[in-house]
Amino acid sequence: MFAEAPSTAHTGSAPRAMAALRNPAIGRLRLLGADNIAKTTRAIRDASEHAIWI
Repeated sequence: MFAEAPSTAHTGSAPRAMAALRNPAIGRLRLLGADNIAKTTRAIRDASEHAIWI
């Protein structure tokens, strides 16, 4: 009668892959002097020209 939700976003290796991408990004932000990671990521999101550091 009732079925499980069809979403598969949190199954398999997706959470592990996202953590593997997120952790080096946070480390890079820390090395560049970011004290507040949440505030810094919001600023990057809002001003995408700051997203790529060369």
